[in-house]
Amino acid sequence: MKINIIDYAISHSRVFMGILLFIIFSGASTYITMPKESSPDVSIPIVYISLHQNGISAQDSERLLVKPIEDEVKTVEGVREVRSTAYSGGGNVLLEFDAGFDSDKAMVDIREKVDRAKGDLPNEADEPTVNEVNISTFPILSISLSGEVPNRTLQDLADILQDDIETIPSVLEAKIGGKRNEQVDILINPTAVESYGINLESLINIVRENNKMVSAGGQDTGDGSFDIKVPGLYETIEDVLNTPVKTNGDSVITFREIAEVKRTFEDRQSYANVNGSNSITIDVSKRIGENIIKTIDEVKRITSITSKSFPENVEISFGNDQSKGIKNMLNSLQNNVIAAIILVLIIILGALGVRSGLLVGVSIPGSFLSGLLVLSVMGFTINIVVLFALILSVGLLVDGAIVVVEYADRKMKEGLSVKDAFANASKKMSLPIISSTATTLAAFLPLIFWPGIAGEFMKYLPITLICVLISSLFMALLFVPVLGSILNTVSRILLQFIVPLLISLIFYNLISYGFGLLELQRFNLFITIGKYLLSFALFIFIFIRIIPRVYKISENVNSTNKLVSKNAKILSSDSNEPVLNVTGFVGFYAKFLNFLLFHPLKVMISALVILVAVNYTYTQVGEGVEFFPDVEPDLAKIVVFARGNLSVEEKKDYVSRVENIILKLQSEKQEFKNIFSLSGNVSEQSEASEDFIGSISLEYTDWDKRRKSKIILAEILEETKSINGIKVESREQQGGPGDGKPINIKLTSDNKKILIAEGIKLKKFMDSYPKLMNVEDNLPAPGIEWEINVDRKQASKFGANITSIGNVIKLATNGLKLGEYRPDDSNESIPLYLRYPNEGRTLDRIDKLRVTTSNGLVPISNFVEIVPNNRTGNIIRVDSKNAINIQADVEPGTYPDGKVRELEYVLGISDNAPSWRGSTLDLPRYKLDSKVKAELIGENEDQKEAQEFLTGAFGVALFLMLMILLLQFNSFYSAFLILFAVVMSTAGVFIGLMVTAQPFGIVMSGVGVIALAGIVVNNNIILIDTFDFLKTKSSNIREAIIKTGAQRLRPVLLTTTTTVLGLLPMVTMTNVDFISREITRGSPDTQWWVQLSTAIVFGLLFATFLTLIVTPSALMFRENIKNWYKNKISN
Repeated sequence: MKINIIDYAISHSRVFMGILLFIIFSGASTYITMPKESSPDVSIPIVYISLHQNGISAQDSERLLVKPIEDEVKTVEGVREVRSTAYSGGGNVLLEFDAGFDSDKAMVDIREKVDRAKGDLPNEADEPTVNEVNISTFPILSISLSGEVPNRTLQDLADILQDDIETIPSVLEAKIGGKRNEQVDILINPTAVESYGINLESLINIVRENNKMVSAGGQDTGDGSFDIKVPGLYETIEDVLNTPVKTNGDSVITFREIAEVKRTFEDRQSYANVNGSNSITIDVSKRIGENIIKTIDEVKRITSITSKSFPENVEISFGNDQSKGIKNMLNSLQNNVIAAIILVLIIILGALGVRSGLLVGVSIPGSFLSGLLVLSVMGFTINIVVLFALILSVGLLVDGAIVVVEYADRKMKEGLSVKDAFANASKKMSLPIISSTATTLAAFLPLIFWPGIAGEFMKYLPITLICVLISSLFMALLFVPVLGSILNTVSRILLQFIVPLLISLIFYNLISYGFGLLELQRFNLFITIGKYLLSFALFIFIFIRIIPRVYKISENVNSTNKLVSKNAKILSSDSNEPVLNVTGFVGFYAKFLNFLLFHPLKVMISALVILVAVNYTYTQVGEGVEFFPDVEPDLAKIVVFARGNLSVEEKKDYVSRVENIILKLQSEKQEFKNIFSLSGNVSEQSEASEDFIGSISLEYTDWDKRRKSKIILAEILEETKSINGIKVESREQQGGPGDGKPINIKLTSDNKKILIAEGIKLKKFMDSYPKLMNVEDNLPAPGIEWEINVDRKQASKFGANITSIGNVIKLATNGLKLGEYRPDDSNESIPLYLRYPNEGRTLDRIDKLRVTTSNGLVPISNFVEIVPNNRTGNIIRVDSKNAINIQADVEPGTYPDGKVRELEYVLGISDNAPSWRGSTLDLPRYKLDSKVKAELIGENEDQKEAQEFLTGAFGVALFLMLMILLLQFNSFYSAFLILFAVVMSTAGVFIGLMVTAQPFGIVMSGVGVIALAGIVVNNNIILIDTFDFLKTKSSNIREAIIKTGAQRLRPVLLTTTTTVLGLLPMVTMTNVDFISREITRGSPDTQWWVQLSTAIVFGLLFATFLTLIVTPSALMFRENIKNWYKNKISN
């Protein structure tokens, strides 16, 4: 016996109701407990190798450190590009892979290659480190300790707090920033060393031989066994001072006689302040998959407990709180879901009644929560992209439920019982709903295979939507019919029990309140018994007598026979009455459609003219193209540049002057939460210029309590113009996976001199190029470095060599490392450095140094020449070639895409002259040396990659839809007619962009067009499916088309309206907080998605016009062609 699943579900309604309740409760629990993250768990396809050697020059670093590593790792499988930088003191090698690479395999291969290359590195070089970049391990919270206390105190307090925070299971690491490492300085007296004739090489060996642990073995005497050791490691400063450095008979000379030993910090290379005070920061990272909100709350709780024992003048502040954004998105999601349910209920209640409104309202949380259950099983976390997909799905998941409920409502008005109406609705609409859902899924499916970093971020969008839309399919075809068929029974049970209970409770409280006013204390027992008995009697009376009568009255009022509508009978597929007899708005539409069906070709030509006109108009007045939307940032940065051989203190003074201007602005406006400054010999990955001397990071207050970021930054830049000798730029937190400035020109060449010369010329050209600003480069900065040239022949005459000369020079610079020791109060080994006192560490002193030889003390000036040279600067290499990058921002109001296309033509990368609003631009051509190659990289590469993929994805989506449509209709005409509606809907997208004056976002608008393709086909599928059914019931095709349009008018308008209303808050950037009862507009979390939602809303509104007007006309046109062809043949 064949069993229909819909009939089975309705006949076993209790089972399916139980499943629905399980989905809602378990889904709600999953939503609460599911880990929340700010960014998806994306592995950035970059692995970098850090190389370090104290004192090594940039040229030697390139030759001895970078090149050996480069030669090995460039053969690692899957490497896309190898970029390396050699600088004074070390270097790094950065390997870029294709997104989605196997990071574990790549790390193993790279470590093997690095281990192989270690043998070619200098012995003095530190161990190379291999590091993987993962967004999930980025800091989620910064804790700043500041105050007018000694730096050592701050460091000790930070160590205590670090240890406590790292005990939290969900915390991966708490890393202290701005901490100066400890070292022991052995400040020797040059006169004493020379008078005692102490040789530096022997001194190094003496320290090493006296600072070691010797395991002397053990003894087993028969009476017991014993381990024997010779403790020799330094444990205190006294141990160092008492180390013998020379003996002469019975006389022993120790460090105490020739040096002063003190435990101190390494030479200061940078300064860090928070809100103007000296500070140390702790950057907290969480483990992958842990809940960011709970982790940060726990970190703040532990910090509060630990800080109670800190000195009162130590201030603790929190910055870079990543949970804030995810909380805002969660709040927006909840508000959007509530708003969508309310709006849908209002629309459906007004159009279809209470029953239908409740059914559609239940389908929203049902689909939403069941989709979350699937995501949880797949191991997903809730991040910003998943949250937006859930918000977007609110406007999409009700379509199927509305179609089923509307059809059932119409059937009930035709005279069917509730159960039969919902069963028929589910059966009749199952195929078109499945097809429409499949086409929507087909639109999103190609997005899963989006390449690059943008794809790694955005793939969570289609996966989430697919899960939710599949859930909505089951909700529409199974749970809504089941719930609809038993809603009367459920409401009767609720009415039978809950209403008497509520009335009895109200009656009980009223009696209690009344007797409480009378103050009859002695009758309390009788009064209490009486209250319970009277309330129970009232419950029984209402339960037995009142509720049954109310139910009979409502049943009589809502009887199926009284719900029968004249319009419903005319529109019934079994009715032979002319459809033009329908009254009301549907009747007006039917008559208007009847008129248009006499001119179907004119309607179709008009649609094509509109399509062409809209596209042409957009090319003339459109705002252009951008990669990611411009979002109001929470963070910004002021970057300071200066040239010359500046000391750390001089760099600090310059940055402090800028910082003081910002602090003054803060005292007046109170627009920042935290102001974090960093200055000195610092480097940041985002700043390539060698002139970089420091930055001031700004964490804004809430967006609605301050001015726009661009206005604030413009005021700061204007104020800093009065400071001579520096250049100040601003940076805003970027939206999306892009990094760096939008204009990024890479020059490469095998000839370093030509490359530098061409780089200087191009930099000057870019400085004067229209609409560009903040032009920077990584060319060698002007400056002086001192080179000490040793005459080896002359040195050998005096018995000196390179090692002995280098060691004595180190005494006047950073110091000569003798070894390390680990005191009881430190968790790390502390290095021992032999060096001259401060007054002996000058440039003049180097020329007067004397080296100990077999011939006695000899001045190094006898065989050393000190000459000044131009500073080499950093050496940049890309794929083993010398490289220079020149970057620039565009002026406010200018979109980078236009400038990129201009520069591609100007630099000869492209031969196609760009155009703007229909006019070809007249641009000069810049001639580069033929030995230099120019490329536009960075955002331009990502944008081109995204554009190519989305264009291909749109084509793949159309093909998949075509296959699904052919499976259902077995008609190329019907399939292409539906796809034509998709193409036509893009005109609505361009109309929306022109109305809202927005640029076309490659990522957001592109995804919106693809999503729109899946949505637009839904109504057309159901309309054509209905027509195919009705034409078998009618001999007049015109009548069938008009009846189809009249039947589908209400569900088409309802699905469009609910989708538009569901997305309207994002289009208008409005957030209604139902808990705090606040309405905000223009918040940053809504700015992210305005382009995408605008594309869908305007495209869908335009497509609705197509569905109701153009699609019926196209069906009539096909019939006219058939009739004309038949007449031709018959004649």
